[in-house]
Amino acid sequence: MTLNIVIGIPTVGRAPILRETLRALALQTRQADRVLVCGTKEGDVTGAADIGATEVLLAKPGLPAQRNALIAAAPDADIMLFFDDDFLPDPHYLAAIEKHMTDDPATVVATGLVLQDGIGGPGLAITEAKESLRAPRPARADITPVFSGYGCNMAVRLTTMRQHGLLFDERLPLYGWQEDVDLSRRLAAFGNVVKVNAAFGIHLGVKQGRNSGVRLGYSQVANPLYLAGKRSGYPVLRALEHIGRNVAMNIVHAPRPEPYVDRRGRLRGNLLAMADLIRKRMAPERVLEL
Repeated sequence: MTLNIVIGIPTVGRAPILRETLRALALQTRQADRVLVCGTKEGDVTGAADIGATEVLLAKPGLPAQRNALIAAAPDADIMLFFDDDFLPDPHYLAAIEKHMTDDPATVVATGLVLQDGIGGPGLAITEAKESLRAPRPARADITPVFSGYGCNMAVRLTTMRQHGLLFDERLPLYGWQEDVDLSRRLAAFGNVVKVNAAFGIHLGVKQGRNSGVRLGYSQVANPLYLAGKRSGYPVLRALEHIGRNVAMNIVHAPRPEPYVDRRGRLRGNLLAMADLIRKRMAPERVLEL
């Protein structure tokens, strides 16, 4: 059986790196049936439509809303493979995902192996990432169960999503923060969530276009508590552990923050969310007022 696989890339404010990612996708040994890019304004997608057969659409700002717009634009797709606009996949990535999701129809979410992730540091240079992808490495065919997909490279079975009326939660505004985990856990009720190690790539972790530290800090507290409160598969214990880890990191590093992380802003956002929790007015959408 041949699957209809569509690549969906949400993007904001990073047109030059988006074009690099689209050029990398042109090297796939198994080409996507369609490549869709969703920005929030024309400047987000400058030059994208000139690369291959890329289709461009615009939606309201917010990662979950843009992901949902991509899904709506692909009504015939069996699988949507979400890539961040700064994720460079190995040329065999798509072929590996297709093979697994064809061989195992019970898989509803498949995420790839991230060889290097610049999100936890200053970010990776694209030349460095390309060189790393060209380096020979032993083939890995193992499939491992995971708690959730990683949104920077995550394939979801749209046929299952349509059957059960599932979409990304648009109450998580802006960068989303945990929207990938939320959807993965809701889909997990209907099938397997796995990592396909033969599908690998590099996440550059580009800092341009990301949220302010205050807003992200607020989301670090508000989003996990909101998702756990939905009781749709996101465990309360995971929410508390996630919040505790991030708040602790912000406290530890606030006196001497890394140059690429707004630790003090994040800590302020953490405290604002906690204050709102005490006042019983905490909600993910509150970041739009900060």
